[in-house]
Amino acid sequence: MRQESQKKADELVRAAAAFYLDGTQYEGLGPKGDTAHVDSGFFVYLIVPRHECVYVRQVTWI
Repeated sequence: MRQESQKKADELVRAAAAFYLDGTQYEGLGPKGDTAHVDSGFFVYLIVPRHECVYVRQVTWI
């Protein structure tokens, strides 16, 4: 992943960690995936609180 995408992914991880303080105990519906736009393209990600992970599913460079 390019540097700008890595920075954006790091921001998403920090935000998810703050919002889902103890993801292993999370019982609600999981958030839907979304798209994060960066200067040279975008990437599709999915937050899974119970796994305590943010999965980057697709990276597209324009």
